[in-house]
Amino acid sequence: MESVTVSPKYQVVIPKKVREQLGIEPGQKVQVIVFDGRIELIPIIPIDQARGFLDGISSDIEREPDRL
Repeated sequence: MESVTVSPKYQVVIPKKVREQLGIEPGQKVQVIVFDGRIELIPIIPIDQARGFLDGISSDIEREPDRL
């Protein structure tokens, strides 16, 4: 587990090991969520990289007649 220090400007540095593991690049945006008393940073994936991430998911579900 990594720890960081909050600067006087309330900034933190994401440790290199974490950046590499998640593929976070300079200038990339992250979503900040407060959940159950903690802060979570979620990398935002550009839409062009997200294309096809659901390949292989089954779409064989019953649909309502007006949704065919």
